[in-house]
Amino acid sequence: MGARGSVMEGEEMEEANAPFSKSRKKARKHVEQLQRLQEKDPEFYEFLKEHDKELLEFDDDIDQDTETDVDEKALQEDDETDVDEKALQEDDETDVYDKEHRAGVRRTVQEPTKNVITMAMVDSWCSAIKENSKLGAIRSLMRAFRTACHHGDDGGEEPSSKFSILSSSVFNKIMLFVLNEMDVILRRLLKFPASGGKKEAIINLKSTRQWKNHGNLVKSYLGNALHVLNQMTDTEMISFTLRRLRYSSVFLAAFPSFLRKYIKVTLHFWGTGGGALPVVSFLFIRDLCIRVGADCLDECFKGLYKAYVLNCQSVNATKLQHLQFLANCVIELCGVDLPIAYQHAFVFIRQLAMILREALNMKTKESYKKVYGWKFMSCLELWTGAICAYSSEPDFQPLAYPLTQIISGVARMVPTARYFPLRLRCARMLNRIAASTSMFVPVSFLLLDMLEMKELNRRPTGGVGKAVDLHTLLKVQKPVLKTRAFQEACVFSVIEELAEHLAQWSYSIAFFELAFIPTVRLRSFCKITKVERFRREMRELICQIEANAEFTNSRRMTVSFLPNDPAAASFLEAEKESGTSPLSQYVVTLRQRAQQRSDSMVESSVIVGAHSSVFGRKKSESDDDDDVQDEEEGAAVFSSSWLPGSSTKSENLKQVKSKKRKRHGKQQEEVALDEDVVEELVLSSDEDDSMSDTAFTEEEDKSRLVSSKQGTQKQKPFKDSSKNKGHSHGKKPKKRKRTKQAK
Repeated sequence: MGARGSVMEGEEMEEANAPFSKSRKKARKHVEQLQRLQEKDPEFYEFLKEHDKELLEFDDDIDQDTETDVDEKALQEDDETDVDEKALQEDDETDVYDKEHRAGVRRTVQEPTKNVITMAMVDSWCSAIKENSKLGAIRSLMRAFRTACHHGDDGGEEPSSKFSILSSSVFNKIMLFVLNEMDVILRRLLKFPASGGKKEAIINLKSTRQWKNHGNLVKSYLGNALHVLNQMTDTEMISFTLRRLRYSSVFLAAFPSFLRKYIKVTLHFWGTGGGALPVVSFLFIRDLCIRVGADCLDECFKGLYKAYVLNCQSVNATKLQHLQFLANCVIELCGVDLPIAYQHAFVFIRQLAMILREALNMKTKESYKKVYGWKFMSCLELWTGAICAYSSEPDFQPLAYPLTQIISGVARMVPTARYFPLRLRCARMLNRIAASTSMFVPVSFLLLDMLEMKELNRRPTGGVGKAVDLHTLLKVQKPVLKTRAFQEACVFSVIEELAEHLAQWSYSIAFFELAFIPTVRLRSFCKITKVERFRREMRELICQIEANAEFTNSRRMTVSFLPNDPAAASFLEAEKESGTSPLSQYVVTLRQRAQQRSDSMVESSVIVGAHSSVFGRKKSESDDDDDVQDEEEGAAVFSSSWLPGSSTKSENLKQVKSKKRKRHGKQQEEVALDEDVVEELVLSSDEDDSMSDTAFTEEEDKSRLVSSKQGTQKQKPFKDSSKNKGHSHGKKPKKRKRTKQAK
């Protein structure tokens, strides 16, 4: 029985191995045909080598199959074997190659069955990569990564795909390991530096043997990651993926098509994303420009500027801080390559000048709206910040003069009281340019002209009014002009900006002559104004100007050089560094008062604020712990049940409900934000009454009264009806109605 059993077992083994022996014979014949093809037609062989490497590398698969047929333990010990090779052994083989092929070569196309990736398979690949850096495990993991990224595509998985994923935990494990480790693995295989690198190094790398062997892994990693980025909807997941891909951004220099697509995707995330996604997206864009250089710098500049302008369509107090962050990002990118940034800045500033010239020549409502809108003013703010940031660079200094001329023209275009907020914004920009470039800009005339308008001289007739934040407005409604709050905000802002302007030249040897005309006009305002508190503030400013004039004149009497002498530049240089002039000390108190006033009006905040874009040029000490933080963050991010293409109807319903809630919230906030919206420019004097404005304010007042008096009207529902009927005795009809109601 034992001998018969052993014979039967041997026959069963031979029958089981029969298909494999036949397949190996056919495979060997196929390899011989490929060798003959290389000798007869080398051109076509090179074509196959470029477009079908798997066909030419078939001999490696045969050797691996022969090693894996005997013992299952050898599968774990061999460096070039993986789980998907079992599928190749168990599949049926059919001859589908056309006989009329140019080379007359026949190939066998195997139709593998889909292997469901399990957690054990992923763990085995990961351990093999970490311990021995097995190339077979890396290739298997990259196939699994591709399957994970393309899960749920509309076209379905490709027939040649060997794997399929059914579990979200497997998807999370694959994504987390590949994103955390693949950059280090690829750099080790390509013998590339562990970090950094630039385009020149990638060009040299493409001619090496390592790139020819493993360049397809880099392409697979970047391409599949780009695909899954377009499928993700969670902000934290996108942020983590971009943060890890940032370390491999230098490899995009080898793939121009991927480079353009990555720029497009990250620009979209930067302009529309929430939370930390804009910061992560910009860091990716900046590193890309530093590594790749001019190939992507022009496209990134144009894309950032376009996204910034699109975000400036409607602005309120909350969005202004986010716009400041976006502007700081554009300014930071200018520092990557200042000559290229100057070319783009020159073109964009010239566009602003052309828009202003058209408005001054056409003098139509539409042309004025283009200038007196948030888009135009935000662009002026952007380039003002850029010039102030790089004022010491010779590349950006020539842009200061044309930008100053544009801002001055915008401030004087429509000199009405309704646009006092816009004029004050222009004055602040001019003060910033003058302070950073050490150039004299005549800002005082813009501010003193405001004080001579009747809206700030007479007593307010519109009551106290609501507090007005001039930093978040470009235009105010006519009823607001007559309120006490608006007058105080304007006068205090004029004092602050005028003091800032004069404090910049408080150490100049010509301060007495420079401050003479402003002092005369301030004294005339004190005589004209009928508001005592304004007169008191102006007298305080005049006293500080006179004290500063005495401060400079006392030291000017001791010098012997002429005003045009270069030694005049060093006049009071030590005092300027210490800030001891009377006006400098007065400005410090004004800034504190303005900060307290603005803090009292701020009611909201944003995640990405104005200070979140202060980027350091040096590597911080916390960068060493980035990997540990990324691993912890990645484990938290990739812990959900989300899979690409797995959006359900319930999720869509949730999105619809959230949109409805947002619309409802916007409707409730319309009354509070109406003053922040830029309306059409009415080319008429402030004395003329506009029907649209009065109707709008009446409806606004009615809505506010209704919302504030709903409770009182419910308690007294019959009070108005009694008045309309004209009863002389109000108590009797009330008693009758109450008795009816009681019945």
